Amino acid sequence: MGFPEAATGASTALLTDHYELTMLASALSDGTADRPCVFEVFARRLPDGRRYGVVAGTGRVLDAIADFRFTDAELSQLEATAVVDDATLSWLADYSFSGDVHGYPEGELYFPGSPIMTVTGSFGEAVVLETLILSILNHDSAIASAAARMSGAAHGRPIIEMGGRRTHEYAAVAAARAAYLAGFATTSNLEAGRRYGIPTRGTVAHAFMLLHDSEEQAFRAQVDKMGADTTLLVDTYDITKGIETAVRVAGTELGAIRIDSGDVGPLARKAREQLDALGAKDTRIVVSGDLDEHAIAALRAEPVDAYGVGTSVVTGSGAPTAGMVYKLVEVDGKPVAKRSAHKESRGGRKSALRRHRETGTAVEEVIWTAASPVPERGPNDHELQIPLVRGGRTVDDLPTLDDARQRLRRALVSLPWEGLKLSHGEPAIPTVFV
Repeated sequence: MGFPEAATGASTALLTDHYELTMLASALSDGTADRPCVFEVFARRLPDGRRYGVVAGTGRVLDAIADFRFTDAELSQLEATAVVDDATLSWLADYSFSGDVHGYPEGELYFPGSPIMTVTGSFGEAVVLETLILSILNHDSAIASAAARMSGAAHGRPIIEMGGRRTHEYAAVAAARAAYLAGFATTSNLEAGRRYGIPTRGTVAHAFMLLHDSEEQAFRAQVDKMGADTTLLVDTYDITKGIETAVRVAGTELGAIRIDSGDVGPLARKAREQLDALGAKDTRIVVSGDLDEHAIAALRAEPVDAYGVGTSVVTGSGAPTAGMVYKLVEVDGKPVAKRSAHKESRGGRKSALRRHRETGTAVEEVIWTAASPVPERGPNDHELQIPLVRGGRTVDDLPTLDDARQRLRRALVSLPWEGLKLSHGEPAIPTVFV
């Protein structure tokens, strides 16, 4: 489903915004609601210092649009609160999006001005989708953009998404999906596993350790039930003693230990030495505890085998929204544009392609309108938008979540090396409007 609430049987229709229905009612009243329009989703800029953004949430948007209906319950609420008049209620009762949607596929990179999604339809049927579309894309793209930086910093070592206790319960499911898209290996969120087929992993919390009269009893209970390949949490009391006890209980075939506190770099180094000395040379070391991309990068030289990341990924690592907007750019086939200072838009429906050198390195994103000459396409260039919805129906055979993971992996490889730096900088490639 597009929104987790939909899984409970609740409609997503009232996830629209009051002001959208105000515009709809006024447009129905003056006869402009049926005018053919084009809306575009784009970001004027990337979060401060970021060098690229990752498109995520497209699949959830398409599910949400398909489910977007005003049932008797929503209509009754709108009538009781006098949000709209009877004519608008009647129009909403028959609502079903019948237009077209094009956009960047999930897992694609975006930059300032990229036409991430284009919605074509009447003003009425497109304007009521604004909050629905933006709420998904802004959240999921922010999470995926942060997660991609963390995955890059991990340099091939797996990361477990474990932020469900650090965000809204429904946002946690979407965040797990976005993090997996961006390269995380697994999630601890079981609903995300059920809904999206994401592999799930988890260990125990300190409460389990404190439940037992001794650390050894807790370890034995876990190993007896889960087998020696489990991950034992060794930092509840004393890490050195915890590792010694863990190996004594599970044997040298112990799967992994987890360190969740302290200066994890030096602790991981000492843990590796101790495990090797005890004969547990294949026992992995998992670290967690307020990690972000910078902390992960700092641990690259340490003997860490996997990371657990929670708060920083589900909050976008300091950039909890992608800052995308949904703007009207064409009415009756004619470009329209907003001129407000610092919030300007470019009129006309856009298309985009990304240019690459023969080596595969991306050099620029070229964006043009129908009124502009179509740029000559080179052998190493590719257009970025694909059809997503035609005539109100979702296009068949769209890329899957695993396809998006692979797309992002290829896209990141195509960036100039400086575009992958974690330090503040300009977008990895320039956006060129023609």
